[in-house]
Amino acid sequence: MHGHVRIGISGWRYKGWRGKFYPPKLPQRCELQFAAERFGSIEINGTHYSLQRPQSFEQWRDETPRGFVFAVKGSRFITHMKKLRGVDEALANFFAQGVLALGEKLGPVLWQLPPSMKFDAGLLSDFLEKLPHTTEDAAALARDHSPRLKGRSFLQVLKKQPVRHCLEIRHDSFQCEEFIALLRKHDVGLVVADTVKWPLLFDVTSDFVYCRLHGSEELYASGYSDSALDSWADRVSLWATGHEAKDESNHSRLHGHHAVQKNAPKRKKRDVYVYFDNDAKVHAPFDAQGLMERVDDRLNAKAKAA
Repeated sequence: MHGHVRIGISGWRYKGWRGKFYPPKLPQRCELQFAAERFGSIEINGTHYSLQRPQSFEQWRDETPRGFVFAVKGSRFITHMKKLRGVDEALANFFAQGVLALGEKLGPVLWQLPPSMKFDAGLLSDFLEKLPHTTEDAAALARDHSPRLKGRSFLQVLKKQPVRHCLEIRHDSFQCEEFIALLRKHDVGLVVADTVKWPLLFDVTSDFVYCRLHGSEELYASGYSDSALDSWADRVSLWATGHEAKDESNHSRLHGHHAVQKNAPKRKKRDVYVYFDNDAKVHAPFDAQGLMERVDDRLNAKAKAA
């Protein structure tokens, strides 16, 4: 028994991928469909940089197969510019832009904090309390959007379902017990982020695990070796079957470890989302396929042994 494992890529529209991952004559408008036939999930990155339109979300929903799920990256206006302060209207705008138009294909919402942001328990607690955890709550929040979204908002609930959130940190001060406790209290996932230069924490804080693999040696550029993919496949298999990944021997920011000794409550299974963001040299889609094969092999072996 194991949770749903979805392995994919961060974004899909990259010029350098054409003729390498995408077939040479594939029309640009068909790239999402091509990628979605090969991966179970993809991160939407455009939402991080600007508000999108409902028609875009509807198009993305309709171009992907049944059972496919999108992760949606939170607005940098909220995380990087407002730095989580005074974000009520901005949060309403984020959920009003069309996120709910994804319907049953709406997966986790990723909130990425800037490297300069240090852990502030009060500030973070206030932000986490504002996050909606159901599509109904998200729709209610979205109704408070600013006037500039009038006529270009989407406030319907196409499917009543939970809304998952996860947080990606990039400052060493988050490696503390109080931070992990806050995430667990608010049922928010901690992003397991392999970034080479920022903390790599294995603490499980929700009923799912969310990984972002940015490059094994060079941020956004380097690929993953067979041995590295084997290691990640082992971790994903552990998480999917309700276990925890093991600490690595050297507890530096370059080696994965737990920030606290206490593990999350035991579960028989957990859902796992993994996205490769090492897109610069076209490693991401091929590394994702390599990890998919390895995880399938491990989970199939566990199922046969059970």
